[in-house]
Amino acid sequence: MAKAISVKVATPKVITALENKLEKVKKEYASQEANETKYQKEMTAWNKAISKIAIANVSKAENLRTNYRSWNKTLNIDFDITISEDELPAQPERNFEQMNSHTYKEIVSDISNALSILRMTDEETVNATTMKSIAQYL
Repeated sequence: MAKAISVKVATPKVITALENKLEKVKKEYASQEANETKYQKEMTAWNKAISKIAIANVSKAENLRTNYRSWNKTLNIDFDITISEDELPAQPERNFEQMNSHTYKEIVSDISNALSILRMTDEETVNATTMKSIAQYL
């Protein structure tokens, strides 16, 4: 069982840390759409590169699977190609966190409420209970 930690943190330090976190969350949320657009463009380019590799190596295809959908007249063809990892372009990764509006509003509200309370206190340090409730945002 973990032992309890008894540390007194100065209220101004906690306020500063929460203000910085609030600013960071707002900035990340505001840039989320632009980041997602950039990521989708990178994924489109990656998919085109992968398609070119697949088409160029279709003669090596193994384990061919087909599925015809009569309702929309489409034919889906899946196959496996054995190639080295060096031949594949690096797949783009999301280097940002996606946050829905509900989560964003909840986080901003929680941090704003904590800041309001901490700014009103005359205490020099933040107690353990308060720290426990705000620690997830620090």
